[in-house]
Amino acid sequence: MAEESSTAIDFAVVTYLEEGCWRASSLATTAARDLDTFVRTLRQMQGDIGCIGSVSVDDDFFILVRVVGDEVRYLLSDVTAATDWPLAREVLDELALPVPIEDDEEQAQPAGDLTIVADLGMAAMEMGALCDDLDLYPDEMLSKIAERLGYGPAFQRAVEASVG
Repeated sequence: MAEESSTAIDFAVVTYLEEGCWRASSLATTAARDLDTFVRTLRQMQGDIGCIGSVSVDDDFFILVRVVGDEVRYLLSDVTAATDWPLAREVLDELALPVPIEDDEEQAQPAGDLTIVADLGMAAMEMGALCDDLDLYPDEMLSKIAERLGYGPAFQRAVEASVG
């Protein structure tokens, strides 16, 4: 698989529920250099309900990966990111979706499972609306998801640890 430059990755965080408490840990950006490596890393960190991996890339897009046992679900915040970023292309490959022909803001839309965290409290419509908000950066979107699901403070600490 193609590798993303780890310098393009803003941060990678894993979040999981353990004995009723949310935990979040920053991951080395090299853990998110390609999708296979990221999923392998997440598989090692599953809590009571699996885990949620969050990656922000170059203030351009985010990827959310949910691993529960053997099941892996993906959400790419902007399908057009796949025209420029190997990591986004890998998500589209996993979803069996075509890469857009060009980076066109009119084609900007999320790809993947909008219900990825619906069982935790964020409905598909809410996730879709968040991904469609072009005024937000990916780190802001991921922070809003974390707040909505109840792990905002833990997520923020992990992001701060990741970016120094």
